[in-house]
Amino acid sequence: MFKRIGLFLVTNLLVIVTLSIVLRLLGADRWVTQYGLDYPKLFIFCLVWGMGGSFISLFISKFMAKMSMGVKVVDPQNPGPFGDLVETVHDLARKAGLPAMPEVGVYESADVNAFATGPSRGNALVAVSTGLLRQMDRNQIEGVLGHEIAHVANGDMVTMTLIQGVINAFVMFFARIAAWGVASAMRGRRDEDSSSAPSFWLTFILTTVFEIAFGLLGMVVVSWFSRQREFRADAGSVQYAGRERMISALQALQRVYDRPVPAEENRKLAAFKISSHRGGLMALLSTHPPLEERIARLQRA
Repeated sequence: MFKRIGLFLVTNLLVIVTLSIVLRLLGADRWVTQYGLDYPKLFIFCLVWGMGGSFISLFISKFMAKMSMGVKVVDPQNPGPFGDLVETVHDLARKAGLPAMPEVGVYESADVNAFATGPSRGNALVAVSTGLLRQMDRNQIEGVLGHEIAHVANGDMVTMTLIQGVINAFVMFFARIAAWGVASAMRGRRDEDSSSAPSFWLTFILTTVFEIAFGLLGMVVVSWFSRQREFRADAGSVQYAGRERMISALQALQRVYDRPVPAEENRKLAAFKISSHRGGLMALLSTHPPLEERIARLQRA
């Protein structure tokens, strides 16, 4: 299950691969010498562009969320039927001490979902699905919104961007080393004279393949950090909205996701779902802990 951070992770991987392709075609990644790889220069190159790719993903996160989810931003001066929603978000934002009120959005979906995104505490978007508005009562909705406001107040998107940037740097670094090694070995078998560098296109293709593979492994690390921040956001919702509201919201979600769902609905990619029942290897890519674990922690606190 992906929610607030899921689109960021996918967007980041696409940005990194695209940057690498463009830089390679432009000849900007000049880290190969006649003696092999210049490792210090290569790492600096990867660190600069890895962090750059992560911050590009952060800066376009609101735009990507609005476009991909079809989010319609509610005008706070003329909220219409969403007046209570805007008022609740703004009240929670004031409790959290945010420097500016986040944008409030609604998108059409039967899924019971909500997410917060944006490049800073003063430039955020909080969006909810119509399914959530229909299936939760006012107290439960406030618990969910408190959770999302806590993500904004904690600066989770920026923190995750820094973590992702470091991961990006290592992904780019090791992908190029692996590509160079494989390309050199393949060339060596064909030509005993291995004094020259492997072919441009072979290295180029291998680098792209390794970046995608290592990028997926990097998502495991980022997803682990995301799961830890979900617990912290739950605690923030307790502070802003109240413990009972947050526990009630999670229990409502548990009832939704425990019931049988049609096969067609189950196949949908819910890019921003609040919870998931993934197991095995897919659990490593889950950005959220199991609902029962989150509820138990709040009940023990």
